[in-house]
Amino acid sequence: MCETIKMSCMSITVKPVVSRQDMKRFIHLPAKIHKGHSNWIPPLYSDEWEYFNSKKNKSFEYSSVTLLLAYRENKVVGRVMGLINHKHNEQHGENNARFNFLEAWDDKEVIEVLIRHVQEWARLKGMDKLVGPLGFSDKDPQGFLIQGFDEPIPIASHCNFEYMIGHLETLGFTKEIDLVVYKIKIPDQTPELYLKMAERARRNNKELKLMEFTRRKELKPMVRPIFTLINNTFKDIYGFMPFTLEEMDDFANRYLLIMDPGLIKVVVNKHGECVAFVIGMPDISKGIKKSRGYLIPFGFFQILIAGRRTNQLNLLLGAIHPDYQNRGLDTLMGAAMLDSARKKKMKYIDSHLEMETNKRVRAEMEYMQGKVYKTYRVFKKSLTD
Repeated sequence: MCETIKMSCMSITVKPVVSRQDMKRFIHLPAKIHKGHSNWIPPLYSDEWEYFNSKKNKSFEYSSVTLLLAYRENKVVGRVMGLINHKHNEQHGENNARFNFLEAWDDKEVIEVLIRHVQEWARLKGMDKLVGPLGFSDKDPQGFLIQGFDEPIPIASHCNFEYMIGHLETLGFTKEIDLVVYKIKIPDQTPELYLKMAERARRNNKELKLMEFTRRKELKPMVRPIFTLINNTFKDIYGFMPFTLEEMDDFANRYLLIMDPGLIKVVVNKHGECVAFVIGMPDISKGIKKSRGYLIPFGFFQILIAGRRTNQLNLLLGAIHPDYQNRGLDTLMGAAMLDSARKKKMKYIDSHLEMETNKRVRAEMEYMQGKVYKTYRVFKKSLTD
């Protein structure tokens, strides 16, 4: 699966993941590094085994991947994933390699040796630049936290110690792009002006219909239309890769069970086509932490309970078709989402990652008195210097 590069540095040996036992070490290393780290949330380990499995994760079909473990005296002390998304490079005229899932204790030598292995591997593949943390696409955890280290971390986000940033900068990495996260206090009542804007959008778009849901089975017919809209509107999002039909279905199968239908809003036109949507979900991080990342035997129930008890709504995805932008559909869906969140006794919204350059979305977050409380950075380094 991976190309092997062997090298030793100051008693540190780096080896590729080649066996199931290696993969187990790779997947479970972060739990050891973050032991006692109050804000760290374990992954769902069943998802991790599928994600790193080249036979199950279809992203491997168009990517070159290397998974590496660092050892010191036969003890695993670090890990990293290197990858090249050939499809993305071709579509965007890039020649980039990526690194992700870099984990180590506060040990400059370990981090340096892992990064150098990925750099050398990428150079041998003819790449010009290394960027990361970045996975196969923007749907994977991306960026290292550079601000907001004391804040809880929701799922699908990296939780790194501050020392990681200093070590990367020492190795010559600089900023590629920053991603910001807003925290918004849900008002007891939606501001009157916002309600007026939503009502005006409803009057001016009588051919459109806002759909709301109460049962998960109502969502299934909307899965492919929603992801098709994502493909059509996310082209300029950093690191985005369009979903294939199989990936749409896989994504839905993975997450529908933990979705709250009441926190999904869809706008369709007179032909029944999805032209806008927003997806939120209850913050289930406390349930995942309590389950220690395992769904069986009781983890699934702990996650469901956490979702019912949380006071935080996490926004995941949203999009409006270009032909329907600037028509107030964002306020139409936003007002409905605020109403649903209040009914569930939620107090806060986490916006998830927004590109620092996405002025339209950021303006709406700030209109709702949202404050940036976390910032993530994707780093870059030339491989040709």
